Amino acid sequence: MTQVIKLSDKAANRIKEILSQEKDTMGVRIGVKSGGCAGMAYIMEYAKTHQPNDELIEEKGVKVFIDPSAIMYLLGTEMDYKVEEFSSSFVFNNPNETERCGCGESFKISN
Repeated sequence: MTQVIKLSDKAANRIKEILSQEKDTMGVRIGVKSGGCAGMAYIMEYAKTHQPNDELIEEKGVKVFIDPSAIMYLLGTEMDYKVEEFSSSFVFNNPNETERCGCGESFKISN
């Protein structure tokens, strides 16, 4: 079975850095929501509890909780962390994407 999401070393290290400054946080929760130019956007938030239907992925010392409604959209995705001259951000390399908006904030998956 394909893992829902994989973490690059950079992403795992950045999540560890962020979580080291947060109290009572177990990991990060990743999901998707409707919105943006292309129709869907990734969401990422602190996970303070393990929700009953969350998919838990433990990789490289990090716990990632996947919202159950997002699993089919994220299957096979690699999460990376990119640092550029004036910005830094988490990047989702999703093989299921069929379209991405110009600003890179949203995506589309065709059925």
